Amino acid sequence: MRERRSLVEHPFGTIKAWMGHTHFLMKRLPNVKTQISLHILAYNMKGGMAVLGTKPLMEAIRA
Repeated sequence: MRERRSLVEHPFGTIKAWMGHTHFLMKRLPNVKTQISLHILAYNMKGGMAVLGTKPLMEAIRA
């Protein structure tokens, strides 16, 4: 449980804070899946920008 908390709970809590600690804007499961997928993509891209910088990340996206 301690390992799970350190690996999973932090990204989920961060994404939840970005959402404003509120409910999903969409209704129905396919729409909610899309919304959380976009939040996760933004979280991962932000981490990539912190590690690589924006220029290498943009070049990787273009390739």
